[in-house]
Amino acid sequence: MSDLYKTLGVQKNATQDEIKKAYRKLASLTHPDKGGDTKKFQDIQSAYAILGDEQKRAEYDNPTKNVEFNFGPGAFDLNNIFNMFGSAAGRHHASYPGQQHRQPQTRMSLWITLQDVAKGGKRTVSLGTQHGTSNIEIEIPLGIANGENVQYSAIGPGGTDLIINFRIHDNPKWKRNGLTLISEHTISIWDYIIGCNTKVTDILGTQYDVNIPPLTTPGSVMRLKDKGLCNRQGKTGDLLVKLQVKMPDSIDEELLTMIKKIQIKNPS
Repeated sequence: MSDLYKTLGVQKNATQDEIKKAYRKLASLTHPDKGGDTKKFQDIQSAYAILGDEQKRAEYDNPTKNVEFNFGPGAFDLNNIFNMFGSAAGRHHASYPGQQHRQPQTRMSLWITLQDVAKGGKRTVSLGTQHGTSNIEIEIPLGIANGENVQYSAIGPGGTDLIINFRIHDNPKWKRNGLTLISEHTISIWDYIIGCNTKVTDILGTQYDVNIPPLTTPGSVMRLKDKGLCNRQGKTGDLLVKLQVKMPDSIDEELLTMIKKIQIKNPS
């Protein structure tokens, strides 16, 4: 059995705050999304799942013969000797008499919206097990990418690690490029000509005042710095707003005559 304290690089008498701090630092350095080693990242996750929980830590420090800990793929649990095949759709699970090895991970896909990506937050997911349905609360990571897998240690049925593949619904109003969000905003032709102040709304509904200079070209892109998506490391993208023109339904004859006179004096 590996030394979980050494895995996290802390002393056996470390406080919970010291353990949490060490875990966050190592998880950030070894995360697969940042080019880290997946196996090492999983070992760190598994170690923290035990040492970060006071009761599990006490059981680890003072083991009894009936206690088993899950250290990732290939782990054994004498209290659960069935293979787990979990999914959001509630697929059946198989149980084989006398079999001691179990699948250490439960996997599922979860569809979320781009708004969920922007705000994160808790979500309850339902997993089908051989004993019925299990409801589990998970945290949606900020800035999660479409198709990205996230591991939640030891919260699945039977104490398995829950691996969620996040899928993001398309949003007709918003496009995404990493942490940058792209949308369109329409103003009248007169606002393009003389300039204006307009309000632009981000994906979570917050409004920002934006100044459109006179003679702005239709199709111009306004950049709102740090108003895009935020990720788990605190990095924030921008909001890009492409300006579209709204033509008037009708133009007063007198105004149309003036425009024609100006066009004659200043031909293109």
